Amino acid sequence: MKFTDGYWQTRRGIEPLYAVEVDDVRVDEAAGTMTVYAPTARIRHRGDTLNRPMLTVTYSSPAPGVVRVRIEHFAGAARRGPEFAVAAEAGFLPVVKVDETSGVLETGGLSVRVHRGDGWHVDFEHDGRVLTSSLPKSVGAMTATSGTDEGAWVHEQLALDPGEQVYGLGERFGPFVKNGQSVDVWNEDGGTSSEQAYKNVPLYLTSKGYGVFVAHPERVSLEVASEVNTRVQFSVEGQSLEYYVIAGPTPKDVLRRYTGLTGRPARVPAWSYGTWLSTSFTTDYDEATVTRFVDGMAERGLPLSVFHFDCFWMREYQWCDFEWDPRVFPDPDGMLARLHDRGLKVSLWINPYIGQRSPLFAEGREKGYLLRTTDGGVWQWDLWQAGMALVDFTNPEATDWYLGHLERLLDQGVDAFKTDFGERVPTEGVVWHDGSDPRKMHNYYAELYNEAVFRLLERRRGAGEAVVFARSATAGGQQYPVHWGGDCDSTYASMAESLRGGLSLALSGFGYWSHDIGGFEGTPDAGVFKRWLAFGLLSSHSRFHGSSSYRVPWAFDEEAVDVARRFTHLKMSLMPYLARAGEEAHAAGTPVMRPMVLEFPADRGTFGVDTQYMLGGSLLVAPVFTSDGTVEYYVPEGTWTRLLDGAADAHDATVTGPRWVTETHGFDSLPVLVRPGTVLPVGSRTDRPDYAWADGVELRCFDLPDGYDAVTTVPTGGPDGATAGFRVRRTGAEIVVTTDDAPGTWSVRAGERTATGAGPGTVSLRL
Repeated sequence: MKFTDGYWQTRRGIEPLYAVEVDDVRVDEAAGTMTVYAPTARIRHRGDTLNRPMLTVTYSSPAPGVVRVRIEHFAGAARRGPEFAVAAEAGFLPVVKVDETSGVLETGGLSVRVHRGDGWHVDFEHDGRVLTSSLPKSVGAMTATSGTDEGAWVHEQLALDPGEQVYGLGERFGPFVKNGQSVDVWNEDGGTSSEQAYKNVPLYLTSKGYGVFVAHPERVSLEVASEVNTRVQFSVEGQSLEYYVIAGPTPKDVLRRYTGLTGRPARVPAWSYGTWLSTSFTTDYDEATVTRFVDGMAERGLPLSVFHFDCFWMREYQWCDFEWDPRVFPDPDGMLARLHDRGLKVSLWINPYIGQRSPLFAEGREKGYLLRTTDGGVWQWDLWQAGMALVDFTNPEATDWYLGHLERLLDQGVDAFKTDFGERVPTEGVVWHDGSDPRKMHNYYAELYNEAVFRLLERRRGAGEAVVFARSATAGGQQYPVHWGGDCDSTYASMAESLRGGLSLALSGFGYWSHDIGGFEGTPDAGVFKRWLAFGLLSSHSRFHGSSSYRVPWAFDEEAVDVARRFTHLKMSLMPYLARAGEEAHAAGTPVMRPMVLEFPADRGTFGVDTQYMLGGSLLVAPVFTSDGTVEYYVPEGTWTRLLDGAADAHDATVTGPRWVTETHGFDSLPVLVRPGTVLPVGSRTDRPDYAWADGVELRCFDLPDGYDAVTTVPTGGPDGATAGFRVRRTGAEIVVTTDDAPGTWSVRAGERTATGAGPGTVSLRL
């Protein structure tokens, strides 16, 4: 939200109060806080303190490398929940030093320095380098006295350096670099082609090596170098604002610290990395259709891990009643058993709404399980489902009631749920069971919804075996994977905007991400579908899904079947590598699919790149977004090796950077490059994702420098995250691999030479 009219004036009807100077700095050593009292005008003598507002700014630290800032106008204002859960490190206290010139709070290399001279000036420093600053007119309490924007807000503005780039703020489908944008952190069901987003996260990172988390679940309004082009402004309605400055120095460090505060992504089951095939949305289907699709995948050698039933597994107008439509699924128990007999998992579509025709509506109304209006009725509208109401997850009994119906489905044999929707949450005229602020519940509702379903699956299936397919989220939602990109068109442009959304979500702490292969709305032409196949099957999670048409590959052409087979087999063979990347997401908050700037933050050539990504830390993937197969991509420094053949105009097996490369690829190819210095573990199977990844693994060595000596870990495939370790050393023309714990057989390969051994043991390969 903009409060000014150009540089000199305030917008009409807005009365600003800015922190002008420091009157006093007080320290609470027991609490580890430094509180600054900032008058909103120059204080020349005692008389100036009368009738003069003051802002209170308190600095603290919940963990090393993180500074918490709380700005208050009226500290006695009511504070209604919900609030984001932020974990503090037990027993940690920062160091606070105050003298005549400044007050400094130090925490793990990060410090905040409040200057006590003329004017308001606060620096956030890391290892002696200023990251950003709060300058005159940065800290403000704004009041609207007339017009349509009556209310009060508090804002902060943090300085940007020339050339500094801003990223993140959730899954946003517009430009990857957020400079120049006005962004409202507000969940909406707006598709992928607008400024709206399903997953809004009030966290941004910059290319200078720090992040800022605005700890408010309600609407956070940001002006990113847009109101003041040298600053990021963020504001919330009310009398207080709380945010965290998070140190790097790398973006991976920022995400590690941020997910340490708000929660790390859970481990996902091995089978979830396989192909998910959907009935699609409005298509006609029954068990015969499902069987035909499953048979068709098997007959064509297309590995399938999950079959997903979308909305119409239930009867129309009755979403959700959690009952199979008996007209098309008369024997759901038998059908699920037959699918399980074929080695498949089953996913069901659900949402948190109860249509008026659902038998559950009357029960939910009578027992107070549905969101109430201020007059005691049930909130309803007719969008999506006739007379739709909303389950009140702030009511523990309502949550148990909702999950009880899912329990029945789990008892039948369902393995996962697609937790759709969760964005259409009203803010006016409603009362939540626990008294939550409706403005805060709008975004936070997705957290309660997805957490409830995920925890149920975790309780029933065990840790590491729970997975949802979620659309809505906010800060903290990364704990409950997986998330998919929402409703996109079936075009090359929408394919690219989907990737931009996924890259922004990755820089918001989310470890796994998927999208609808081929697009959701409409039916893609065969070219779009085949290009999307390569992209989708080189994403962390892969799902065939559409709206009004099926997404089985043979519905397009036979070449689509070949492309699907090629990339499915490739992904399955990469499971030892992908599973290790998933473990990084769980342990440190580093996403599986990574923007180039996350992996190469010192290379300015990566700063604005949003049409390619790193899959894990070693594979560069550049999807093709053109009908003629032309693709332009950026290669960082070093000699990279092609993992795939297929570039029509590429004559070398390697590509040397840093430089931009333009190539033309057939439908069965796209640029996939292996980073120099990589030991890539390749699995022994291509038919499924859930196998013993370390057994029979092949270690492919790419451009290892002389003197290389490191351990390559390969997850063993269990839900506990256990790994086998291979020590790889290169001395001159010899590569030696040793291990103490690798099961079965394994091999090492460089160029055309392969040495095979059995673990534990040693293998030596002469180059």
